[in-house]
Amino acid sequence: MAVRTDWLPGRRELRLEMARNWISIVGSSTPPPWNIPEAEVLELTQLTTSAGAALDEAKSSQRTPVSTAKCKAAFEALTSKMRAMRNSYFRSPPLTETELVSLELKPKDMTHSPIPAPTAQAEADISRPGVHLIMLHLRPVSGSLPDPHRSSYGFRIYYGIMPPGGATVEAATGVKHELMQVPVTGEQLPFSRFTRRKKELFDFAPEDSGKTVFFCVRYENAKGDSGPWGPIFFTVIP
Repeated sequence: MAVRTDWLPGRRELRLEMARNWISIVGSSTPPPWNIPEAEVLELTQLTTSAGAALDEAKSSQRTPVSTAKCKAAFEALTSKMRAMRNSYFRSPPLTETELVSLELKPKDMTHSPIPAPTAQAEADISRPGVHLIMLHLRPVSGSLPDPHRSSYGFRIYYGIMPPGGATVEAATGVKHELMQVPVTGEQLPFSRFTRRKKELFDFAPEDSGKTVFFCVRYENAKGDSGPWGPIFFTVIP
């Protein structure tokens, strides 16, 4: 199998997905981690939004040579910003291997892992340490299949926000990908975060207070192999 030589995905859809993942990680706390200025996160968010809209237009049945050119320019600007952020902030150290993996800056290990894919299920208890703060206390699902390698796994937390009554089409397709309806499976949650900690803090934006956030957790090994989905759970953002 060919090994990726450039850390940026070749397909525009995957590049956009990577940018959105960065935003969900660096934009989830104030101030952003790793000494990233808030202005940098805002610019990345704006460029990502523009690139997503340009891609939708370029893929529509009403596309024109102008929309194709706009899409190319939007992705060139986004790509330039992503390369600059990686060179300025996403170097190791201070980032750990796990943090680099969460940012998709480390190619997946193609060698055989002695740690098999997880078989146990995970979920979390919820506490609210402050305004628009949610703390997940991660643990195995009670009575789930035991796994002798569980201590070697991390947690992949999937999440998404739904405003009262469900999101509008604009909010659902925007950079925050708000939910239009209650999710039934973890695949319907637009964002994810990897952690090896047993407690994970989510710091939501002030404007998200009063909205419902849905979570679903599953174990993940060092190669990115995931276990079965845990149950979906939710709470209102304080």
